[in-house]
Amino acid sequence: MKNAILLLFVFSICSTTWSQANKKTEIDTKVSELLSKMTLEEKVGQMTQITVTFFEDPKKPGHFDPSKLKQGIQDYHIGSILNVPNPGAPTIQRWQETLTAISNQANKTRLKIPVLYGIDAIHGASYTAGATLFPQQIGLAATFNTDLVKRGAEISAYETRASSIPWVFSPDLDFPRNPAWSRMWESFGEDTYLSSKMAVALVEGFEGNNVGSKYNVASCMKHYIGYGSTTTGKDRTPSIIPERVLRQYDLTIYQAAIKAGAKSVMVSSGEINGTPVHASKHLITDILKTELGFTGVVVTDWKDIIYLHTRHKVAETKRDAVRIAVMAGIDMSMVPEEFSFYTDLIDLVQKGEVPMSRIDDAVTRILRMKFELNLFQNSFANLKDYPKFGSAEHIQEAYKTAAESITLLKNNNAVLPLNKNEKILITGATANSMKYLNGGWSYTWQGENSDTYAADKYTILEAFQNKIGKENVLYTPGADLENENDAEIQKAVDLAKDASKIILCLGEKNYTETPGDIRNLFMSSSQIKLALALAKLNKPIILVLNEGRPRLISDFEGKMNTVIQCYLPGNEGARALIDIIYGDVNPSGRLPYNYPRYPNSLEKYNRKYTESIAEEEQNNDAKYEKSYSPQFEFGTGLSYTTFKYSNLKIDKNEINTTDEINVSVDVTNSGKRAGKESVLLYLSDNFASITPEFKALKRFEKISLEPNETKTVKFILNQKDLQFVNEDLKWISEKGTFTIRVSDLNKDFSLK
Repeated sequence: MKNAILLLFVFSICSTTWSQANKKTEIDTKVSELLSKMTLEEKVGQMTQITVTFFEDPKKPGHFDPSKLKQGIQDYHIGSILNVPNPGAPTIQRWQETLTAISNQANKTRLKIPVLYGIDAIHGASYTAGATLFPQQIGLAATFNTDLVKRGAEISAYETRASSIPWVFSPDLDFPRNPAWSRMWESFGEDTYLSSKMAVALVEGFEGNNVGSKYNVASCMKHYIGYGSTTTGKDRTPSIIPERVLRQYDLTIYQAAIKAGAKSVMVSSGEINGTPVHASKHLITDILKTELGFTGVVVTDWKDIIYLHTRHKVAETKRDAVRIAVMAGIDMSMVPEEFSFYTDLIDLVQKGEVPMSRIDDAVTRILRMKFELNLFQNSFANLKDYPKFGSAEHIQEAYKTAAESITLLKNNNAVLPLNKNEKILITGATANSMKYLNGGWSYTWQGENSDTYAADKYTILEAFQNKIGKENVLYTPGADLENENDAEIQKAVDLAKDASKIILCLGEKNYTETPGDIRNLFMSSSQIKLALALAKLNKPIILVLNEGRPRLISDFEGKMNTVIQCYLPGNEGARALIDIIYGDVNPSGRLPYNYPRYPNSLEKYNRKYTESIAEEEQNNDAKYEKSYSPQFEFGTGLSYTTFKYSNLKIDKNEINTTDEINVSVDVTNSGKRAGKESVLLYLSDNFASITPEFKALKRFEKISLEPNETKTVKFILNQKDLQFVNEDLKWISEKGTFTIRVSDLNKDFSLK
């Protein structure tokens, strides 16, 4: 019987592999046949992406001017439209009308090639009214739960396809090195391994086993590459990254997503070492396409070919910028508000400055993705196929994800969980708006209309009132995000005298990209002033942080009894937060980055040893302190129960260059409540020819434990885990000792 089951399993795997290979061959044949029929103009049109607002009637925002749409699709043969919502988030019915109008125009063209519609649906179908909105990516990382993240991506794909849209500009694989960067919250944080695992979860959730299914969408990795590492910490400013570092950290994340099957990639708006990425044949063609074998579509970011001329100044004309970018390996240009790319590229090909082979390669990639998405047969949704859109089932998944992301960083004297009978004061700038729970890319670009589109959801204040009754909740804003108001602060202080506990909600405005640039990483002075005034009352304060990046709180954190990091938890975030505060949910999130204490001390958890000299050094009677002292370290996350680690074991003390190592550790819930624990395994290469990291995350697993329950968690480390990129840009491992660390336990082994 066992043999029969095994044979059936093998047959199933072989059958699936054969089916996928056969389908690929079939699609390649269709692409080749279609390409052979296309004119130069039709090919270049496929490479052209225009924003949807370009085709709108200026007197009727959100509605097409038929003559403009006809011009774009029939005269310029455009292959893709980019979503920029105006005036806001349409219903699924309105989306169907929009995509039907586009499809009808495409069907009037000679070859009837469907138009590919792309959208920044990055935490759910976030540009569709009534959709389920999940935590932003930084919150997903904090769950340390890839199964939960994959399920969320499946729901997001379902609801995006219900909106008749087949292509999402997600996941964000940026590797931020400066916490001030305005898109840090769109990333998975500061660790390559965590980012890679989360990237795979999102890609697999979006695309499934069949990206052409009516419930799946094509993913788009962004922003290739080095975008999150600006030297200034501001958006779209230069980066300086040695290629060795780029390969060891940034590129590793993209490799994982490519292996998972990501269909497209968006190129970084920035520059690395003086070369704009959109102009880099080395990065796009030599590494991405050739070395990594990426066969999908390479699309620009907003206007970035034009910016080679107007911003980066590496092209003397817009025409020259088109030549540089296309020859670097760009397949599709997000132009996005004119047809200059189309006219310039046709001229470049006709004059022999861009070979037809480069055009054919780009168009092949675009057509292949359209066939894979099944757009030639089904370009918009039948709404009857999506009964779960915005359903209670989907909302519950968003709630669960928010609950596992919210991170308890401090809980002195076990102030939490609170008693539901206590009278509390809710105050702070972020306490009563959905904008601060959702952040940017929510209904609109900057997310400024979340209070309108998510009016049926709870703000933090409303969630408290719903939980314990309005009679037990006092409220005043206390401060706004920027402007100091002594009278409002005094009002909060006066109200606090009638409360047993203070819930202080601080954070940031909603933002993304350049509008989110800051000069000062500290929490705004108006909010710091409120925190310090309340602290003088000597009443327990629960600090709730609602922010996309770690704004510094060292001026007042020591006066707070409890600190909770919510990140940007989405529409269900307030419900999850309140359930954690009152103990109905046991917190289990962990920080996916170091929370810095000082603006000039931004070391990452996997720092080098020279960044972590904690002792004071004596030098001619002068003291010099090089201290590694973040406010909270990567991986920090408390629970209402306690976990004990024991019996860390490895199956080998010495290995050769082909061995794997089996690691096991026992984890016991030694407290009185059921809880979830993320078990993190770190590895240290104790000596290496390239200065080694203090430690690096190599494995993690999230487990659930009842009181007094013990589970044995097992990990397997392979040779790649021991390697680093050397000066010759090769992945190598070197003989010597390594240390495995799990919680407060460690084991050494040697590579011989």
